Amino acid sequence: MRRESKDVSRVLVLFCCWSSALGLLSPKGVNFEVQALMAIKDALEDPHGVLDNWDGDSVDPCSWTMITCSAESLVIGLGTPSQNLSGTLSPSIGNLTNLQIILLQNNNITGSIPSEIGKLPNLQTLDLSDNRFTGQIPPSLGHLKSLQYMKLNNNTLSGEIPKSLANLTLLSLLDLSYNNLTGPVPIFPSKTLNVVGNPSICTSDSECERTMLIPMSMALNASRDGVPLRIQKSHRFALALSSSLGCLCLLVVGFGMLLWLRQRQKHLRQQTLFDDRTNDEISLGNLRRFQFKELQIATNNFSSKNILGKGGFGNVYKGILHDGTAVAVKRLKDGNAVGGERQFQTEVEMISLAVHRNLLRLYGFCMTSTEKLLVYPYMANGSVASRLKEKPVLDWGTRKRIAIGAARGLLYLHEQCDPKIIHRDVKAANILLDDYCEAVVGDFGLAKLLDHQDSHVTTAVRGTVGHIAPEYLSTGQSSEKTDVFGFGILLLELITGQRALEFNKAANQKGAMLDWVKRIHQEKKLDILVDKDLRNNYDCIEVEEMVQVALLCTQYLPCHRPKMSEVIQMLEGDGLAERWEVSQRLESSKYRTQELSASERYSDLTDDSSLLAQAMELSGPR
Repeated sequence: MRRESKDVSRVLVLFCCWSSALGLLSPKGVNFEVQALMAIKDALEDPHGVLDNWDGDSVDPCSWTMITCSAESLVIGLGTPSQNLSGTLSPSIGNLTNLQIILLQNNNITGSIPSEIGKLPNLQTLDLSDNRFTGQIPPSLGHLKSLQYMKLNNNTLSGEIPKSLANLTLLSLLDLSYNNLTGPVPIFPSKTLNVVGNPSICTSDSECERTMLIPMSMALNASRDGVPLRIQKSHRFALALSSSLGCLCLLVVGFGMLLWLRQRQKHLRQQTLFDDRTNDEISLGNLRRFQFKELQIATNNFSSKNILGKGGFGNVYKGILHDGTAVAVKRLKDGNAVGGERQFQTEVEMISLAVHRNLLRLYGFCMTSTEKLLVYPYMANGSVASRLKEKPVLDWGTRKRIAIGAARGLLYLHEQCDPKIIHRDVKAANILLDDYCEAVVGDFGLAKLLDHQDSHVTTAVRGTVGHIAPEYLSTGQSSEKTDVFGFGILLLELITGQRALEFNKAANQKGAMLDWVKRIHQEKKLDILVDKDLRNNYDCIEVEEMVQVALLCTQYLPCHRPKMSEVIQMLEGDGLAERWEVSQRLESSKYRTQELSASERYSDLTDDSSLLAQAMELSGPR
């Protein structure tokens, strides 16, 4: 009887698992989450093919780019920030009922915000900022009781702010700035409320700042229509007081304006003198400050024929200065972004101090009210990505030397700079080659500076699809371990001769690239991975070692990835066997991520999701 009861319990467990899996399937056997995601893909325009591996015939979307799943293989994260997506956002997003994070910021998505988003009971983070959404804010968003972080700023939203949003008691940040919203502002219990840049609400930024910082005690005394009773009672007194102080305020404002105008004129005179200096003068240490007109002439007015490369931070142009010097000019996309002259000069000066044989030297810069440009020496051999496609083929010895050189450059940024620098976009296209094919790490001109006491920094997600570490994509938090992940993908690019995005297509494989590499390594078929252009002219043992280093660098948990100093040792044959053995023991144990919840996966980054939301806002986008 006891054995029969055990058998019955086992059958019940299996039935429950089977029925929960069927819960995601339609009567035709199609995964509801796949259907919803494909509807989202169909409504969007994807010029760069970011969503190419979203396959409607698949039953498991967890291997798709920009998708994060839970340990139970449920879609909990949708993140496609800064990918130049346009089109509209499909209402089918409301069918992804397990979503916890939506990150679609910094795209060109139009249309209205789907009211169906209000059907997502587990949603904690919603970021639709810096798009082109129109229409009203759906009142249904007030149903998102788990929401902690919502950014709808920098769109073209109109109408009144729904009073239902005031019911979101867990909301710690709400940014509705720079839209066309109207009407009264409800009393929000959120820690941070931003409505700056809505002309019908704010006649001045200072007025909006007062609206943002409503005390909790005032919120508790709000009446049914959303207007504080305390304000109603003191309205007459405020009018009398304001009229009596009006003349005094006018005098103070007039005196302040006079001082501001004098300071402004003085600053303009100093700026004119500074910009009129000869080009041979030096500013900011050893950096040369260029005039914008000079770089315009050098690049033939930034002609498309002179483009050397394109990236998330801007285009790079080849230029010839008046003295015949060949340079590479990076024209930053966010040239007029918030941050100002002082911050830009400070960061440029700090980056100029990063001097190493495997780092691209910053030659100079240019800055106007609308433009920010960085000037580097021109690298005749181009990038590793371009050289892997050209003839003659990079031999195996050169590829290994490139890997070690790039690792040494990153080691300098991470462990020998003060403050240390996180690159955030490590890939073959950003590793340049000098005249002797030595690796030079480039494009860290807008990398994030980080104090050695800090473990990570939170920013808007920047980088290249296929190279972005999972924790950075899901939380916006980057660290030196984010660069280590990108370096691991770089090693695979050197081995295969393929870009990360092209890898699966060339291999005619579906699913995650890393899973496929692991399988090929386990099956000891590494010849499938190696660039066919090498024609077997490589060391099989060295290839296997480099694949092992790549897999160690791309482990899911950041704390399991090695430091760059350890990576260099392993590439040079020291300590790899021991480290690989430890990773295999972890792989075979139940410690792997299948038993970790989504929150536990990033426990080494933060233990409080509300603090995470505040950190994302305080650090700001780069």
